[in-house]
Amino acid sequence: MRALTVTALIRADHTLTVQVPADIPPGVHQVVVVLQEETCSPQREPFFANWPEPHDVGPADPTSTYRREEMYGDDGR
Repeated sequence: MRALTVTALIRADHTLTVQVPADIPPGVHQVVVVLQEETCSPQREPFFANWPEPHDVGPADPTSTYRREEMYGDDGR
């Protein structure tokens, strides 16, 4: 188990956006959320305040393999 201290954005629709370090592998993780009573300083917006709203891109094509031979030519480029 690993403890992380990160900044999170809670939007008006009560969704939580958290960016984790790059060394956290993708997948399902159990997460514990602890909210501090005080909020972030109102003078400074979080670095992700201007992120676009997420959108559903749908499931990936299960027939796609993304093999090197399919993405690059015979010269490897």
